[in-house]
Amino acid sequence: MAMALRVVVPPHPLIGHWLAVLRDRHTPGPLYASATTELGRWLSYEALRDWLPHRSIQVDSPLAATEAEIVDGDVPLLALPLLTAGLGLWQGAQAVIPSAQVRHLGLQQQGIRGLDRPIPPRSGVLVFCATVATGESLNQVLDRLAELGVRGDRLRVVTALASGPGLQLVGERHGDLTIYTAGIDPELDGDRQIVPGIGAVAERLFAGPLLEMAVPTA
Repeated sequence: MAMALRVVVPPHPLIGHWLAVLRDRHTPGPLYASATTELGRWLSYEALRDWLPHRSIQVDSPLAATEAEIVDGDVPLLALPLLTAGLGLWQGAQAVIPSAQVRHLGLQQQGIRGLDRPIPPRSGVLVFCATVATGESLNQVLDRLAELGVRGDRLRVVTALASGPGLQLVGERHGDLTIYTAGIDPELDGDRQIVPGIGAVAERLFAGPLLEMAVPTA
């Protein structure tokens, strides 16, 4: 039986607010960067809500011993921001998971930089992809992660915005995946840009055109 891609759009007013800031063509670069950081923070918080490993311990409070819940540090967490535009989301996520290991991913003709070595078998993996437009770039990353044995409950994706066609393409190959996003737009234009979208993420995020893009934002 085919599995259905799970896409979560958290109904939090701050997530909606910061997405609106990204959508506005008049938003200046520094504010656009701040909005991307805030979305990375809030979407990561939501993605980790029922996924982050935790365990019970006994602690001594000032008045009595009690049971408490803590994050299980024995289960490693690996963050994979997709260069270059995914760095904005990861910057916000760092405040939520400061102890996570990080590998920066770049798509190259000979493979994916950052995924050329094994991933520890117990690691939970979070991929930070600025947008899911066509879904092709994300599928390349997910295909490689699957080759490394990472899929299903071990893996989640955080993205600022996704398109319907992009999600359909990803779901056809990776139906066991969960994606957290601030919104879903229905279509792509002739240049394969999300409509209405949030603009050219890397250019707006870094306040100008980049001389070299390590990976497209699709």
